Amino acid sequence: MIVRFALLGAGRIGKVHAKAVSGNPDAELIAVTDAFAQAALDVAERYECAVRSMDEIEASQDVDAVIICTPTDTHSDLIGRFAKAGKAVFCEKPIDLSVDRVRTCLDVVRATDAKLMVGFNRRFDPSFLAVRSAIDDGQIGAVELVQITSRDPGPPPADYISSSGGIFRDMTIHDFDMARFLLGEDVTAVTATGSVMVDPQIETLGDYDTASALLETASGKQCVITNSRRAHYGYDQRIEAHGSKGMVRAENQRPVMIEMANADGFHRPPLHDFFMTRYEEAYAAEISAFIAALRDGAAISPTGEDGLKALLIADAATKSAQQKQRVLVEK
Repeated sequence: MIVRFALLGAGRIGKVHAKAVSGNPDAELIAVTDAFAQAALDVAERYECAVRSMDEIEASQDVDAVIICTPTDTHSDLIGRFAKAGKAVFCEKPIDLSVDRVRTCLDVVRATDAKLMVGFNRRFDPSFLAVRSAIDDGQIGAVELVQITSRDPGPPPADYISSSGGIFRDMTIHDFDMARFLLGEDVTAVTATGSVMVDPQIETLGDYDTASALLETASGKQCVITNSRRAHYGYDQRIEAHGSKGMVRAENQRPVMIEMANADGFHRPPLHDFFMTRYEEAYAAEISAFIAALRDGAAISPTGEDGLKALLIADAATKSAQQKQRVLVEK
């Protein structure tokens, strides 16, 4: 079975997914649409697919699934629209910045029995998957503590920050999902702090550029997350899980994993410069997993519920940082 795709949104992340679909022997990119005609045309020419309008894709009988890479405020409406059209849906995170809109969207997904996968790509990173496998295999016993470090080389533009929903809903939400992935339990409470250490303009926009969060589960497991919008040494991505019998961790990845030694000491190449290269394998792997699930009828993960739960944690973290107190996560 060849899964036939349409790409909704031909920006930076859309191009990544177009490449992943076109490189998979069990998939075909049929069509692309974008509000900017040239962006759609560029993808169409590179991957030999058609440029169609959103309405045309919705009515297309030769499209089995769509990949949503449009602006965040369009995600929930498009999920509902294409679920009703009988298409499987892969959607970049988040489903929406509003919990109520996410819940309404998921009601439509359930009512139409649609297949929905949310793009928490870090679950598919080979190193992070190896950590999860070590946990599943019992190599470190029962997980008790998780630590996640996520630091960007620099802050995004002001216009992005102003519409992002804040650092916890935009940046840390990936870490909230990873925390659930590694802890194996839902998060019940959050204590978060945020400050502005990098760019004063970020404070005028009502956001933070430096943040930490302590997550708790009902059984007492904990996860500590630290974020920064400034890391001069590169894109800093590390995780560690501590269990009753040991510890497993994933260190930073580099474009070339070598180490050299000379009279000046030991040296390694610099880190990746941002997420597009650091998680290149993960982006391809998540699309492959989606295709395999559609082809084989297997369960899809991460689900819309995973997207909702990560957003609920993000909302609790935002409230905690603002009120400077521990906040229970809404169920």
